[in-house]
Amino acid sequence: MNKTSVEESATDKGTLNEYEKHYFTSYDHYGIHEEMLQDSVRTLSYRNAIVQNKDLFKDKIVLDVGCGTGILSMFAAKNGAKHVIGVDMSSIIEMAREIVSLNGFSDKITLLRGKLEDVELPFPKVDIIISEWMGYFLLYESMLDTVLYARDHYLVENGLIFPDKCSIHIAGIEDSQYKDEKLNYWQDVYGFDYTPFVPLVKREPLVDTVEHGAVNTTKQKLIEFDLNKISVADLAFKASFKLNVKTQDFINGLVAWFDIEFPAPKGKKPVTFSTGAHAPYTHWKQTVFYLEDDLEAEPNDTLSGRLVCTPNKTNNRDLDITIDYQFKANGPDGKERSRRNKNSFLMH
Repeated sequence: MNKTSVEESATDKGTLNEYEKHYFTSYDHYGIHEEMLQDSVRTLSYRNAIVQNKDLFKDKIVLDVGCGTGILSMFAAKNGAKHVIGVDMSSIIEMAREIVSLNGFSDKITLLRGKLEDVELPFPKVDIIISEWMGYFLLYESMLDTVLYARDHYLVENGLIFPDKCSIHIAGIEDSQYKDEKLNYWQDVYGFDYTPFVPLVKREPLVDTVEHGAVNTTKQKLIEFDLNKISVADLAFKASFKLNVKTQDFINGLVAWFDIEFPAPKGKKPVTFSTGAHAPYTHWKQTVFYLEDDLEAEPNDTLSGRLVCTPNKTNNRDLDITIDYQFKANGPDGKERSRRNKNSFLMH
């Protein structure tokens, strides 16, 4: 039985704090769902992972966490699932109910409005969890917390999670022009000094599309998560990196992206996709952390350091990120070019 109206919601929106209200309300409008649906890398990866694993979905109970417009629920129902439960807190679930009915899946898909932690599922356990939970820099918005809650409370032993593996990667980039424009703008705003904004601008990572040619170091995997095993505590992480410079160039920042992998039977190649600058466009784009220094780099110089990522204490859907870095330059002028510094960022 569907429960998609405000009155039927398992969660009273009035009990949520201002950050939770803002988060769930941001998914009420169709525009954000249009952007996600039109992201063919994202949507086709999910469809392909389900279609290629029809045998795994056959006659299974599936839970779609954060179902949105219901596209993943319908993929699962169309490819053999016995029943699918879609859960979402935003009002878009009312549209999902209409779409599910229009496409003839009302008997196979149950839609429930509310936070997953509050809803009562029509089945005590599920065989498969599907969810498109990824945010910018993978962990922004912390929806993975909810997927792990679903795993711990509802997934049968040896059940499957789609996707089940993800990793964050990092590299150095040259982006002098945009960085200068971004910071220098505040020097003279219609004749006035607005430089107090500069520290705020420096603290905020940039989510944008990075040209692959701007990447000028080796790349490195920062961390990998196996959703079958990790806990929420593991999502606050520290990771070291060491990048080798490939060309004579400036390094103005670090670019980060994530890769995703879906389950597959033994011996079968899993469906994967990347959100890096080297890969086709996705709506997640890439995340750029501008460094305090503009590093004058030459081949075989190294940029090493440590990235620390934790949920923000005021709003756990935001991320506090610090990057300690040491740039070691070689050659006769290596000492002059070398730098050591620290940046703090707030992703919100």
